[in-house]
Amino acid sequence: MSRLQAIDPAAAEGKTKTLFDGVEKKLGLVPNLLRTLGASPAALEAYLAFSQALGGAGLDAKAREAIALTVAGENACDYCASAHTAIGGSLGIGGGELADNLRGRSGDAKLAAALDFAAAVTSKRGLVSDADLAALREAGYDDAAAVEIVTTVALNLLTNYVNHVAQTEIDFPKVDAAAANAAA
Repeated sequence: MSRLQAIDPAAAEGKTKTLFDGVEKKLGLVPNLLRTLGASPAALEAYLAFSQALGGAGLDAKAREAIALTVAGENACDYCASAHTAIGGSLGIGGGELADNLRGRSGDAKLAAALDFAAAVTSKRGLVSDADLAALREAGYDDAAAVEIVTTVALNLLTNYVNHVAQTEIDFPKVDAAAANAAA
């Protein structure tokens, strides 16, 4: 049971209704996280705008999903682990790679470096070392990519924290983030 009330799209009004209508048109549904954010139209709008802006960044959708899974794993956010596993699967990412991403790993060496950096940003609260940044650069990422990884982490910290506070009801096939990391 969620500790914060998720807004029913059928009962939404004003700005929240407009935003929910846009989400439903794009996704075919309004996930519980967005229903929870809908309690504050400003928060929902900010999340949607932030997410849309990152969609136009240099990191592709698969890399952003991998980072989202790494952040979910670092923060033991079952909602985000579940949602991003489902989204990653819909992008054609295999189950083994998705499970690895949740543990901050990848079979692709360049992506693995990005996930190492994302995990460092998350666990060190942004206070990464020169070595963390150097390893990212050695893997072929430039400063723009470093900033995009940090902003992708930040977007996912927002959703992880909202889900932790709300105890958002998971509306995707459930993935236990802590258990996945314990198996690492």
